[in-house]
Order: sequence, then structure tokens, then C-alpha cells
Amino acid sequence: MPKWAHLGLAALLLISTTQEGAADIDWWENASLYQIYPRSFQDSDGDGIGDLKGITSRLGYLKEIGITATWLSPIFTSPMSDFGYDISNFYDIDPIFGTLDDFDALIVEAKSLGVKIILDFVPNHSSDENVWFEKSVNREDGYDDFYVWDDGKLNEETGARDPPSNWVSVFSGPMWTWNEKRQQYFLHQFQVKQPDLNFTNPMVREHMLDVLKFWLDRGVDGFRIDAVPHIYEHRNADGSYPDEPVSGWGSDPNAYDYHDHIYTKDQPATVDLMYEWREFLDNYRAQNGGDSRVLLAEAYSSVETLSAYFGNSTHQGTQLPMNFQLMYLSGYSTAKDVVGSIDYWMNTMWKEHQTANWVVGNHDTNRVADRMGAHKVDLLNVIVNALPGSSVTYYGEEIGMSNVDVECTGDSCEDRDGERTPMQWTAGKNANFSDGESTWLPLSPEYQRYNVQTERGVSRSSLNIFKGLQALKSSSAFLAFKDDGGFSYEAVTEQVLQIIRTNKISEEYRILVNMGNGMEILDGLAPKTYEYVLATAYSTHYPGQKADLSQRIILMPYEAVVLRWLA
Repeated sequence: MPKWAHLGLAALLLISTTQEGAADIDWWENASLYQIYPRSFQDSDGDGIGDLKGITSRLGYLKEIGITATWLSPIFTSPMSDFGYDISNFYDIDPIFGTLDDFDALIVEAKSLGVKIILDFVPNHSSDENVWFEKSVNREDGYDDFYVWDDGKLNEETGARDPPSNWVSVFSGPMWTWNEKRQQYFLHQFQVKQPDLNFTNPMVREHMLDVLKFWLDRGVDGFRIDAVPHIYEHRNADGSYPDEPVSGWGSDPNAYDYHDHIYTKDQPATVDLMYEWREFLDNYRAQNGGDSRVLLAEAYSSVETLSAYFGNSTHQGTQLPMNFQLMYLSGYSTAKDVVGSIDYWMNTMWKEHQTANWVVGNHDTNRVADRMGAHKVDLLNVIVNALPGSSVTYYGEEIGMSNVDVECTGDSCEDRDGERTPMQWTAGKNANFSDGESTWLPLSPEYQRYNVQTERGVSRSSLNIFKGLQALKSSSAFLAFKDDGGFSYEAVTEQVLQIIRTNKISEEYRILVNMGNGMEILDGLAPKTYEYVLATAYSTHYPGQKADLSQRIILMPYEAVVLRWLA
């Protein structure tokens, strides 16, 4: 028997022609979100690097494909040691991307199109070139403990000072670095050029609220909070920092996985901070009107911790603690594996909060075509958009972009560059990403095949499948997903996932996804006759064709279909 909505995830996708059940659904609960990596979306000035004017010129494309909101990876002033995640000025735009006037123009265009803008917010740390850090190094009034400083431990054998604890940074090596001028260690959970802000200092929290207000006043619709689990660390009552225990997961003491990070991740104070920021955004809305402003939380944490970030019986937190479970699927994953990934989220988050979101990819993870295979790109897009809740798509996944082999030649080289290459718009020069002679990263050698212009003209291209899914997802009946029995899901065979969405009155959608490389024979799925409304490129069926599900049907390898029943 299928698992029902209050127990797990499902997917019979029902689309009603009424607004019944939609009144209590906020916009973010069923949104189609889209991540833009600004360097790689569109170049407007020929320097080979994407910018704000370029993004503005392409906002109409987001409207075309059914996107509710787009979040931009960091665009703030930065020395770019970590490609913008090292911010030297939280209140300005880096010249690489343009100016504040360019940003304001982007907001105006986005609002005219009905596309919401979400900014990447990086509160855990700043750049060491930020004036705040310079003032803290110099112990200026109000900034003395703006960052996490410590004298360290006196080594009785050598007489030298050792780091305060054995903590290892995410990027390997000590999490503590000695500052000669200040004569103390400072904490950096990431790069040495990214010193951690001290959120136990009320002044730091006030500064961050001021940053949020600055961008809210300019018209943004929310924030994706970077590196949420790392914002607070545990400190003992005597002011010392405890060593973290060995995890047993690695053998290199300088590697991040060598320790179990019980003192440097997901501290209770971080949960409280999420509630503080949510209250700030809700109060801002109450004072200024408009739709809800949202918080997305990037946290590779347990689902129980994500539940706490979302809220409890007395406090509301981040509306969208990001769910990365489907990003762990591989080319070998079966329908039962998919159900297991869905269950992990739904058995806690849906049961406790009636909320769900599904992330396809991001700038730190290989693309779907590389993780699962090009033949399964459409399958994952079908799954995440058929499931209840919001979906998060990384730019280019809607056209099946793949990683590009990028040769590392300098200090700025990133092993994650392969998934950050320029957006593929056409089969022309530089894929119409840039009019310049070169691009900041190389284009995919397959861009003449996988690009927006070409796929617009191919009926079953990944792009057109994606657009069809958004049309279903945004329909009025789809908003009934919170109704009892409004969705279900199950693995009807080892390889075939079935998702049902229904308004339980007049309309029902049944999504079938064959994850395997063999034909699947399905007998007696339902005593009804359905109509095909969407079929992927591997399908032998076509829209408008009838399917009597009381009889046997066959799914081809890697086929996904959406079937509709009307009363």
C-alpha cells in the first residue's frame, strides 16, 4: 500500500481548476526556486564574467520557465579569495558584478515580471580585509571582541603559545591562526582569510540585522543563509574551548572529518539566532507590507536539527531549511532508494511541520548529469517537481548541463569549478553568454547540443519537460497538497516510483518514473482510464494518448510520464 502524506512523500499530482485549499498556502511553500551563480549566468560588458546587468537581461527567461524566485550567490564587495563568500563590505556590490544602481534596476525588472529576488547572506564570517576585522585587530572601541579571539594555551615544554583547542577548519588545517599584531589567535571555521564573527557580542548581531534591513529596503524578498551550522561555537564556563573528539571517520588529523564536530556545529544558540532573524523579517513585513520575506538555511545537518531551525511550538525559524537528500542519489539509485531519501525528510519535517523542499544541485556539487547520468536528468527534475513543497534548481540543470573539465592553473582555481561554467544560451559564439573573446571558465564542449535556444524547439527536451512540470506545479489544484490524502508516493517495483497528486474530487495526476535500465511491466495500478499529459524523451507515449491503468502498461528504461484523470 502507498505511504500517505502524513507519513511520507507522494506523488499523484492533482491539479484543480479552483482555488480550494490554497488560502493557507504561503508563496514559498510551493515555490520553484532557482539558483544563479552570477559569474556564470550572463556577461553584459564583454569581460567574460557574468554580472548584474546580464542577469537583469535574462530575468524574462526565468518567467518563461515558471520560476517563482531566484537566489543569487554572493555579489557583495570581496577580494574573491572564496569567490565572494569572503565579504569585505556587506553593504555594496563588487565592481566585478556592477553597482548598487545596477542592483536596483535588477529589482525593478524582477518586480515587473513577478520574479522574487533572494540574496546569499554570509553571516558566519567576513573577509580579513573587512574594516570590521581591521578595527578588531587594533582593538578599537566596540570592535575588540567583534571576532572570536583567544590567547591560546601556554606550552610548558616549549614556552610557546599553542592554539586554544584542536579544532580543524572545513578546508583542513587549524581553525585557529595567530595574529602577530594583536598577539592572539582568531577563529576561522573556513579559510584563514575568513575570520569568524563573534555572535555572542550583541553588537555583531545588531550589525547583521542592519545588513538585512539595508537589502530589504532595496526590495529583496529574502535571504539564503550560508553555513548556518557554523555560526556559534561552544565555550566552557571558564572561557576555554574544549577539544573535539576523534570521529573515527578519517586518518588525517588535519582533515575536517578527523573530528566529531560537537562543539563547532549546530549549537543551540544558532537555533535561537534563526528565530531572532525570522522575527525580524516578520516584523519588517508587518511594518512595510508585501509578501512574506523568507529565510533559506544552508545546513548539512540531521533532519532533527533542520526541524529545530524551522521552528518549534513557540518560535518560527527559517521557512526553508534546505533539504539535500536527493542530491545524494547516484546513477545506481533505485526507486526504493528514492523513497528512502524522501522518507528521511517527510517522516520528520512533514509529520511535524507540513513542509518540504527538494534541492536538485548547487555550486558545490557535481551536476545531475555527472552524479546520475545524462539519461536521468529529466527523472530527477520530474521527481522534485512532482513532490509536494518547493523545488530548488541550480542554473542549467533545466537544460541538462554537465560538469566541464577545468584545468587548475593558479591559486584561485577551485575543484568545484566544473559545475560553475557559463550558462549555455545558444549554439553560437560563447553560447551567447558573452560577446568577449574568452569566458572566465571554459564552456562545455557540448553546449551546441545542450542550450536554451536549441531545446526550446525540441518538444521533449529537458527544458520543455521542465517547463511542463512548472505548469503543473503552479496550477491551483496543486496547492491542495496540505489536504489530507492530497498526495502519496511509493516504489511500485524496485525501479518504478509512483507519485500521486489529487484534489480527491475531480482530478488526479499519477507520475511514474522508471529509474532502471530495463523495461518495467505494471499491472492494475488503478481502475481508471488516464490521459498522458507529459512524457520524457525515453517514452513511446505521447500527450493525449489514453492509458487504462486497470490493464497492463509498460515503461521503457529511464521513462517518466505524467498521467491525468478527470471525473
